[in-house]
Formats: sequence, structure tokens, C-alpha cells
Amino acid sequence: MTLEDIILTALILAAALLYSCVGHAGASGYLAAMALMGVSPAVMRPTALVLNILVALIATARYYQAGMLSWHLLWPLVLASMPFAYLGGVLTLPGHIYKPLVGTMLVYAAWCSFRTANHTAHTVTARPHISALLLAGAGLGFLSGITGVGGGIYLSPLLLFFRWAEVKAISGIAAAFILVNSVAGLLGVITSAPALPSALPYWAVAAVVGGYAGAEYGSKHADNPTIQKLLAVVLLIAGAKMIATA
Repeated sequence: MTLEDIILTALILAAALLYSCVGHAGASGYLAAMALMGVSPAVMRPTALVLNILVALIATARYYQAGMLSWHLLWPLVLASMPFAYLGGVLTLPGHIYKPLVGTMLVYAAWCSFRTANHTAHTVTARPHISALLLAGAGLGFLSGITGVGGGIYLSPLLLFFRWAEVKAISGIAAAFILVNSVAGLLGVITSAPALPSALPYWAVAAVVGGYAGAEYGSKHADNPTIQKLLAVVLLIAGAKMIATA
């Protein structure tokens, strides 16, 4: 492994740890870390999806065991998102489009993470219509596949803003949503023979270790405002770098 690979392994461990604390798998964090280390766009998307699947699987299992899943909200989101995540995964954007798109996504994710850090939804004020959930699932699924994220960074603020679910349920819903989208997106990416880095096994181990520790903590502590603010800073820096170097 090169020095750059070792540094990136440490960054992936940190991203998996922080993100899994709030029910996310860390794809935007992995993309941010790879962007900071100058990894090519062709490698970034499939790598982020692979790592996402590993961490999301751990997080989903842990939050399910803790009783933090809401099936009546999850199934319409997943039903609509899977085919669109696959479609997005099949599509390949050129670097000069992919980098500013992902950069903008990271900046937006930073804003969402910071904005919702101190806002909790302990009560549900509205039960969403199934059509709204299907529409949200389809849009987030496509965005997930084409950028290499699981969609949780967008789904969580959406559920929180409309008060469709309590905080303790949002983390579980996001984890499961990310898992199915990442699998569908990776299946789409595979059709175009993706480039995977030789250091991926090391990054995978780091993601699993960080993801397990974070999910263990997050399933017992639903509110993590400080962690969300730290995530926002990292995402903002990486997003700005992606846009500036596009």
C-alpha cells in the first residue's frame, strides 16, 4: 500500500464511524475522502457503493435489532428506488460533469447535516401519502445510482423536515434504504465494467470496523448534533474541492 492508500484507509474508517452513528453508510464521506486524495471519478463511484453496502448491512441489522425501523414508511421508498438506482448506476457521466455534480451534492449534504443537527422530530405530525413516498424513493434512487451514494443523506432531512418519522426510526429507515439502493446501483455500475482499486480490501475492512462501532453507538444514542456538524465541515471542504477542480 502507498502512503496515499494508508491515509485514505484512515479517512474511510473515520467516515464509516461517524456516518453509521446517524444511520448512514458513509458514501458521501467516502466520496469526500477520495476527492481530497485525488482519486479518479471512474474509481470513486463503484468503490463508494461497495463500501456503502458493507456498512449499510451492519447498520440495518443493528437498528433492526434495536427496533428502529418503520416498515410502513420503508417499503414504498424501497419499491420505487430500486429500479431507478439501477438505472442511475447504468449511466456513466464524464468527469467534467460528474465532479461538479458530486461536489454540489456534497455541499448540499453539508448544509442538510448542519441544518438538521439541532432539530429533532420526537413526534410524527403527518402520515405521508404513499404517492409522496413513491415519488421520493424514485428520485432519490436515481440520484443514488448516478452519483454513487445510498440516498440516506437526502432521505433523513426529508423525513425530519416533514416530520414523517421520529428520530429513532429515521436512522433505521435510512440504513435500510441505503442498503437496497447501493446494491441496485452497484448492479447497474457492474454492467459497464467498473474500475476497482487494489487497496479496496483494506478500505473494506476499515469501513466494516468503523461501521460496526458507529452503528453500535448510534443505535443507543439517537441524537448526534456534534457528529452531524463535524460531517458538515468535511463534506463542505470536499465538495468545494470537487467543484473547483472540475
